[in-house]
Amino acid sequence: MSTSYDLKAAVPDADVPDAGGDSSVRRIVVPVRSPDGSAEALAAAVRVCSSTINGMLCLVHVRIYDPPRPRCPGPFYPETAAQATELLDEALLTVWADGVRATTAVVNAPRGAVAAAIAAQAAAWRADMIVLTRRRRLAISRLVLGSVADQVMRKASCPVLTVHPVKGRVTGLR
Repeated sequence: MSTSYDLKAAVPDADVPDAGGDSSVRRIVVPVRSPDGSAEALAAAVRVCSSTINGMLCLVHVRIYDPPRPRCPGPFYPETAAQATELLDEALLTVWADGVRATTAVVNAPRGAVAAAIAAQAAAWRADMIVLTRRRRLAISRLVLGSVADQVMRKASCPVLTVHPVKGRVTGLR
């Protein structure tokens, strides 16, 4: 059974074109960097998922590692697997509190390949959409350093909805 959705009704203030036919978003991937940093994306994904029948979220955390160096036994992970799982569990409880079905996945990726890992997980899970938070950064840093959100939009085989964080909270400036 195909269910249509109205993204403008599910996500107020979303700048999306009108759908030209029957479209269905049931499987949504939400990359989770931190509970606070992904709150807007989680809320938007819950609204879209709640507007469909049998909607489900896949919360994905990319565990970044540095490739092995000479005389090192293997890759270096700045974050333990337990920390990654704990982070996803916290986000999962938030989503479940809103009555949405969800699952989690921890994906390992080398530094610089985060967007490819998110796009690959979305393709493997056969996602209908990816919803992610676009961090507020200065334009020059986005130009010089690039943006994971931009890379995900280029690499993903499904639509990507980017959500801006709440005004006044600037993240990612180091």
